[in-house]
Amino acid sequence: MKRIAAFAGFAAVSLMLAACGGGAQQGSGTENTGSGESAASGEVSVVTWWEAGSEKDGRDALVKVFEEEHPDFMFKNAAVAGGGGSQAKQKLAADLAAKNPPDTFQAHAGAELTDYIDAMQIEDVSALYDEFNLRDAFPDTLIDRLTVDGKIYSVPSNIHRANVVWANKAVLEEAGLDPAKPATDIEGWIADMEKVKAAGKVPITVGMAWTQLELLESVLMADLGADAYNGLFDGSTDWASAEVTKSLEHYSKIIDLADKSYLNEDWEPAMNPVITGEAAYNVMGDWAIASFEAAGKKYNEDYVAFPVPGSDGIFDFLADSFTLPVGAKNVDGAKAWLQTISGKPGQIAFNTIKGSIPARSDLTDDEVKQFGEYQQDAMKSFAEDTIVSSIAHGAAVPVAVSNDMNAACAKFAQGASDVAGFQAELVKAAAPLSK
Repeated sequence: MKRIAAFAGFAAVSLMLAACGGGAQQGSGTENTGSGESAASGEVSVVTWWEAGSEKDGRDALVKVFEEEHPDFMFKNAAVAGGGGSQAKQKLAADLAAKNPPDTFQAHAGAELTDYIDAMQIEDVSALYDEFNLRDAFPDTLIDRLTVDGKIYSVPSNIHRANVVWANKAVLEEAGLDPAKPATDIEGWIADMEKVKAAGKVPITVGMAWTQLELLESVLMADLGADAYNGLFDGSTDWASAEVTKSLEHYSKIIDLADKSYLNEDWEPAMNPVITGEAAYNVMGDWAIASFEAAGKKYNEDYVAFPVPGSDGIFDFLADSFTLPVGAKNVDGAKAWLQTISGKPGQIAFNTIKGSIPARSDLTDDEVKQFGEYQQDAMKSFAEDTIVSSIAHGAAVPVAVSNDMNAACAKFAQGASDVAGFQAELVKAAAPLSK
């Protein structure tokens, strides 16, 4: 069986899937193949990790659209907050193993779905793409990234970009830097951080392990370029190579410049010093924009955002998506949810609040204008840039690989390994990608 190691080059990868046992077949996704009976009404149990801040607000807006479009169904919140989805995934794994799935659950589109597919825990929903006309609504580049052996197993609610630097304008100006002219490569960016440090401010904040891995992947793609970065997942770029060593040395310098007090914090506390003017930089996905807006900060007035230096023209892709679990009790309700989260009203209501951009590429000019300046820039970038897949957010590698890389990052940030040891642990973590 081939594992999903990458979704580079806009090409689908193959998986050899056996038929689901117990007489249920993973087919079109238009039949109830689970243990429960399909219902045309009732509660729809939905697992997400959207339980705080703009994520919760966006979810609430999405639920409102869902209940307006499908008044016979009621949204049942089975959300689990914390850790960028890690808490939700742990409970979900236990429920799936016990054959007690929710009606639908959130996952990151891409290789993160590998384990669910291999375990035959989620249905092929390809037929819904035809029923909902999603093949015309979603760009071909996205359809290709969602397709496994001719089948699609999730429906995206949004698109996020991970390789984004968020910077406080006043802090940069105090250090003699021009916020409108960021560095063009990692070495130049490190030099800018040194200037911030000399001016008496924190150069960069970095949070818990998954945020460290997000920073690492951004440094890797900036140093290696899109093709060589993609090669990390198909074996054409060696994790043990000198090029990766150089990138890890850059990453090490950035970690040395970071405020270590946030290394065990989630992304919001780590971002806050940038918002309040105590720190210059933080690398985070574009959901971060909502935190600035909640604090009353204005884009390009109080703060700026730009691709990690050296990665301009590369869009580090991830998407929140929803599945149809095998054994879902309310299959019709789950399909109704999938229809809402992929439709224009749902995607506009959700993404205008969350800070992400719609997966749909068929928005009118007036619909695009409902989004903020940053999001309009991101839509343009997604349409024009080279797309690569995020390691930290499940698009590039299976969960076990990203978990091992998270652990390696945490160990390194705490000073428990040097660059050579860090690289060796990443090589070991990436070993399943070549199988």
